[in-house]
Amino acid sequence: MLGRRILVTGGAGFIGSAVARMIVNDTPHRVLVADNLSYAGSLDSLVPVARHERYEFEKCDIRDAAAVRALFERFQPDLVMHLAAETHVDRSIDGPAAFADTNVIGTCTLLEAALDYWRKLKNETRMRFRFHHVSTDEVYGSLGADGVFSEESPYHPNSPYAASKAAADHFVRAFHHTYGLPVVLSNTSNNYGPYQFPEKLIPLLILNGLEGKRLPVYGRGENVRDWLYVEDHARALLLIAERGTLGESYNVGASNERKNIDVVRMICALLDEFIPDEKIGRRETLIEFVADRPGHDLRYAIDASKVRRELGWAPRESFETGLRKTVRWYLEHRDWWQPLRTRVYGGERLGIRK
Repeated sequence: MLGRRILVTGGAGFIGSAVARMIVNDTPHRVLVADNLSYAGSLDSLVPVARHERYEFEKCDIRDAAAVRALFERFQPDLVMHLAAETHVDRSIDGPAAFADTNVIGTCTLLEAALDYWRKLKNETRMRFRFHHVSTDEVYGSLGADGVFSEESPYHPNSPYAASKAAADHFVRAFHHTYGLPVVLSNTSNNYGPYQFPEKLIPLLILNGLEGKRLPVYGRGENVRDWLYVEDHARALLLIAERGTLGESYNVGASNERKNIDVVRMICALLDEFIPDEKIGRRETLIEFVADRPGHDLRYAIDASKVRRELGWAPRESFETGLRKTVRWYLEHRDWWQPLRTRVYGGERLGIRK
């Protein structure tokens, strides 16, 4: 089977690296990872495929128009999977301009390069080209106790991060409707799993609990998130990228709604099971409720029936099995996270800008 040439932007990040590893391991496709290696991007996340003949890497910032155009000309992709983004809500509260710069201007720069490249393609090659933009359910805003987000839900972003991703989504749709660029979009619920940078809830609390440090929980931990194991998400993204209907959007979630406090307690129980420590004692005693995040959305939940129905995708991991795998992975891969913990991010509170 003749493989595609897939350009993955942000491919050294959490979700992007999962996609790149899956492309190499599970498909005949060739992948070029483009990443500017900001604080959350790590080539160590790509070590499992780094020596493969169908993998290559190029350091590139999507805001650099000349570099992006050169990338298209050299690699000649027939599929772009766009995952490069600033993603942490707390950091967007501290510095919103960086999110507008990367997520909006960067996406627009990439779209312009893709459009120019696609217009020069001929016949079958032109018909084969696709641009897949990967986004978040946070563009829809916050839910109350009931209901779920569908692809028809109105946009109501509440954080600077969500606003930047909503704007990027709109630019992608505009390039499709204005210029005919063949695009497909997806919006996902909260991801977790191996290789996630330790500023996010699950890895942060795994590492804090392992080290016997306090486990900070915003507010009373009542906020609800819909959790998706990253490898299940990567499989969905490949299906959407290759087979999704052009111009359409697909929501991806696993119907794993959990209150934050319940997630924290599950992590504590797994750590106590896997690596009990008499000095630390029961990890639940480390839980500390802290001032809530400004504008903290109450609840997210995804209706993923469209991607299930049209593309035959279904998650393989329950939240229980996925979280167990995740905790065990962090315990077994100190060589991946310890340098980040020591030199890049030590677990300090973010998102407290007044």
